[in-house]
Amino acid sequence: MTATKSSRLSIYLLAGVATSNSIFNECKIKLERLFQSDGVDPAVHVVFPYGDASRSLVRQVLEVRSDLSNRMSAGRVGGQLALGKIKETLTGDRMLLIGHSGGGAAAYQAAKMLYEKDEIQDFRIVQVGAPKTPIDPKLQDRVSYFHSIDNFGKLNDPISRIGTWGGWIRSSYSVPRWNRLKYAPGYVEGIPTVGGHADYFRHTHPFTDQEQICNLDKTVTRVREWLKGWV
Repeated sequence: MTATKSSRLSIYLLAGVATSNSIFNECKIKLERLFQSDGVDPAVHVVFPYGDASRSLVRQVLEVRSDLSNRMSAGRVGGQLALGKIKETLTGDRMLLIGHSGGGAAAYQAAKMLYEKDEIQDFRIVQVGAPKTPIDPKLQDRVSYFHSIDNFGKLNDPISRIGTWGGWIRSSYSVPRWNRLKYAPGYVEGIPTVGGHADYFRHTHPFTDQEQICNLDKTVTRVREWLKGWV
């Protein structure tokens, strides 16, 4: 007999540094409507792993750096804070984390800690405009990464250039070779957004293209496509 998936889904939207409290307002509404139309009961929460725009930018940036490492000794400041917030509200056995900018790093670190403590097994992580965080190979298929591109398909979000997914591998004749995607998320895609790093979740003019499709709709549509088969 095939087990049926739980209709309850805990969703967490994780913000990056120097972020306004309203960044996810419209996104939260859109996600609730979309998942409900798919027969899912979503509980959407917003988390600020590094604080909001009122907090010291320098301190927030330093904390994000601690979450970019894959070393066990890393500080993982935002990851630890996100973990605490998630554990306060996590219900059911399915979880979706969507992290913007540094929030993408915190989302991965929090989910990895929950997974390693056997507190969650069924989850997905979406990183949007995030710095590159090395992903554990056993979790790569659970992680997607979306970044902004220009009209020519070139990366145009400077934050997405920070960090690395690279690592050494052994090629033919056991010669070490650098693989820039060794620790990359399982799925990576560019989104042609209007504006810059801070605008993935904008939904009003001027953050719409010539076909009047806003950045938020593009971002959510890509995420929904990636989640097909899991939701």
